[in-house]
Amino acid sequence: MFEILLLISLQNLLSSSLLSKNLKIKIYRTVILPVVLYGCETWSLTLREERGPRVFENRVLRRVFGTKRDEVIEEWRKLYNEELSDLYCSPNTLRMIKSRRDGRDM
Repeated sequence: MFEILLLISLQNLLSSSLLSKNLKIKIYRTVILPVVLYGCETWSLTLREERGPRVFENRVLRRVFGTKRDEVIEEWRKLYNEELSDLYCSPNTLRMIKSRRDGRDM
């Protein structure tokens, strides 16, 4: 719940065209992720609960990277999950949670 409030408070910053994508990614990694992942070493996630961190991360990354012009239909569209992971090039949040829970730090 807290991560949603954090995203709402930072959505204007992450959507701003005044900041570079690299700076937005640094903000995500240094401000947002530590807050979201706080205490994740003790979480026991069910398969249903594992969807939450993925949805949250994709929501943040869509804010950071914006939309894409689809040349076939000549309209703007949201980026697909695969495109987001290609652009972000870092381990996803769920993998970070599992590695921290197992005692490995990424």
